[in-house]
Amino acid sequence: MVISSTENLEATVDQTSNYDKMIELKAFDDTKAGVKWLVDAGITKIPRIFILPPKNRTDSSDTCDTHFIFPVIELESIDKMDSIKHKEIVDKVRDASETWGFFQVVNHGIPISVLDEMLRGARQFFEQDIEIKKQYYTRDITKKVVHASNFDLYSPSV
Repeated sequence: MVISSTENLEATVDQTSNYDKMIELKAFDDTKAGVKWLVDAGITKIPRIFILPPKNRTDSSDTCDTHFIFPVIELESIDKMDSIKHKEIVDKVRDASETWGFFQVVNHGIPISVLDEMLRGARQFFEQDIEIKKQYYTRDITKKVVHASNFDLYSPSV
């Protein structure tokens, strides 16, 4: 199946009786356009392939607070730390990665100008024409430059 527009994607995933998530994931992945394409194309519904099944969700009454406190990892003077402190930071990074999937690093020593340039470059890439981005779309993580939708797109929902 080839998805050429968001209407096709929405129509396909809205059919609950014959829903096959793997077929829909492959159809989405085969567009090589990523999630930004959906937004740019004006999609009006979140495709079912991106919705966690109700049985896998936490009770929303327990999570009504919309403020999250996520891991912040301090790196100041990491190169001068003893091995015990260094291991503690490594453990914090591992835990944050496994538990949250992300974390904030502070006092890393990277100049703001470098960070700003990195963000500018990322925006510039994602604002390019879709045909240019498709050239870099791959699931081959051994390549130097990879553009893909979620790396775990085909993994079962947690």
